[in-house]
Amino acid sequence: MKNLLEEIELADQVGLDVFGLGEHHRPDYLVSSPATVLAAAAVKTKNIRLTSAVSVLSSDEPVRVFQQFSTLDLISNGRAEMMAGRGSFIESFPLFGYDLGDYDQLFSEKLDLLMAIRDEEVVTWTEGQLRPPINGHGVYPRPLQEKLPLWIAVGGTPQSVARAGALGLPVALAIIGGEYPRFAPLFHLYREAAQRAGNDPASLKTSINVHGFIADTTNIAADRFYGPQAAVMDRIGRERGWGPTSRAQFDAARGPTGNLFVGDPELVAEKIVAAHKVFGNDRFLIQMAIGLMPHDQIMRGIELYGTKVAPLVRKALTGSADGAKPAAKTG
Repeated sequence: MKNLLEEIELADQVGLDVFGLGEHHRPDYLVSSPATVLAAAAVKTKNIRLTSAVSVLSSDEPVRVFQQFSTLDLISNGRAEMMAGRGSFIESFPLFGYDLGDYDQLFSEKLDLLMAIRDEEVVTWTEGQLRPPINGHGVYPRPLQEKLPLWIAVGGTPQSVARAGALGLPVALAIIGGEYPRFAPLFHLYREAAQRAGNDPASLKTSINVHGFIADTTNIAADRFYGPQAAVMDRIGRERGWGPTSRAQFDAARGPTGNLFVGDPELVAEKIVAAHKVFGNDRFLIQMAIGLMPHDQIMRGIELYGTKVAPLVRKALTGSADGAKPAAKTG
């Protein structure tokens, strides 16, 4: 936990835009309550925005999620965001007493309620079958920001992408396998769904979220990242029936169109810019803390990301080193 807070503090110091924390309920992940850790980070940082990545909304309570992130917004002086998703693990469902068979309906209902709470101080909501109604109750505290930012995190499911567009919510697309250009049609679907629902696609923000690592040289980055990343993917693969990974597969995935963004600052910056040409995304989140990555290596990666990669990306996309900034996430 001490190391994680130091990493968030450094991300702020080197000018990164956003830091995200995932919610997990497994022995191999640290953070079960992103808002709690982000609140601790809020008092150590000044500018960086702080978000969940993601809050597993299906098995959580929308009132509490909103209250926690409103509190974070007050502590951070208006830097909080929420990223809601169904999550890539299922441990929270039996832990909190939910039926995994209700996976989709729980998320749909709770997202609808979370949006209602965000939009109105006093809430009347009777749309749910699984979540009981709320009849004219206030939800407090309210955030410092006029409207607490809410992103929807999606994988490769077209229905999830279309739902985000129809609701007029910004979308964060996780790319953890395959060649990244094959995910571009999902953003087209997102914008089409937004337009059909009467939402201006140009006003909706998008993000791509990837795995990657930055070091002083590409060989060092690849050698340091392969072992921990392969160990994590193999452990998850054993649970889900995937085959084991190999160095050859890893090296292919860090190629020009592969899903891994691993290398020296110049290579990673070039790949981020190339991906932007495919997606037109507003935000780029890279997860470097995969498995048992040593703290000093993560700190160096964050330093290079903020001081080398971000200026190169900003200059390429805006003509100025002060333009839009990449961001970091963990978990």
